[in-house]
Amino acid sequence: MVIMSRVISKVLSPAMQLWLRSQVEQVETLELSIQGSDRQILKGHVSGVMLNSNQAIYQGLHLGEIQLKGENIRINIGQVLRGKPLQLLEAIRVSGAVAITNQNLQASISSALLGEGFKGLLETLLEHQGITEASHLLESYEINWHGAYLDNSYFILQGNLTHNGTINPLKIKAKLTLIPPQTLQLSEVEIQGIPDLNSHEIKPFSVDLGSDVSINAFDLNADKLVCQGELLIRP
Repeated sequence: MVIMSRVISKVLSPAMQLWLRSQVEQVETLELSIQGSDRQILKGHVSGVMLNSNQAIYQGLHLGEIQLKGENIRINIGQVLRGKPLQLLEAIRVSGAVAITNQNLQASISSALLGEGFKGLLETLLEHQGITEASHLLESYEINWHGAYLDNSYFILQGNLTHNGTINPLKIKAKLTLIPPQTLQLSEVEIQGIPDLNSHEIKPFSVDLGSDVSINAFDLNADKLVCQGELLIRP
């Protein structure tokens, strides 16, 4: 087991730590546990990796507590042993849990990734309401989001719409429910603040989260969302 000890502590663990840190802009704590025999690891096969981190920032998204586990991971161990960066050779399924608080959401409000996601959500809501060419309608507005928070089982998003020099407050409110494993249902939806439209109470509708995601638990309380499931990570 001496070879394994050296491979993990001297080579693989630092390389994996470096790779993980390269995927995020910032992380407060990062704990890593690697499983595998010496023979497996020297062939580029890692039996399992367990990750615990806190307060990570990914593409402007602030995440709270993260607990993840990956199995049967193929890596470029030969290149790593020669000092090259670690790379995944195959897609892997990662299981675990992520917690997001209201503080995390508010800190993420300026994220370009989140902003585009919010705009896409608004476009979908308008189309579901029967508004044609919703994307064209939204192009005539400048949207500035300034608030996002959880309130029990509800998600509330606030911002401003600017059109021809006129600023209107915008508010979207929806109750979130998970239909495992890949469907998020929005109900009791309200949109307020779009000119020429009255406040709308929209019928419930579902959003497909895609085949790369599989969620089995979705706990939304007063000010915190805890999500448990699996995510496909591609090389």
